[in-house]
Amino acid sequence: MTMTTVKLAAALAGAVALAGAAMPSAAVAQDQVKCYGVAEAGQNDCANAAGTHSCAGQSTEDFHGGDWKLVPAGSCEDMGGALEPFEGINPNPPA
Repeated sequence: MTMTTVKLAAALAGAVALAGAAMPSAAVAQDQVKCYGVAEAGQNDCANAAGTHSCAGQSTEDFHGGDWKLVPAGSCEDMGGALEPFEGINPNPPA
């Protein structure tokens, strides 16, 4: 194989992997919502709304209003969370 072929194969493999990763999240998004203020430290699902970290599992405070978890639609408020990010720590965290 030439270097061009190897590079092309790697690029194609990356594109296929990204496409496959995107499809499940689209299906999940229909049944789940981002719920802010319910994630324990290290248990968040993605980046903090304020940009203090950029990935899942990087939260450092329990129930921070900028960190979120995906939860079933309709259950966020019942858990004590919010559908929009907020400043500070959740005063009514999930039990």
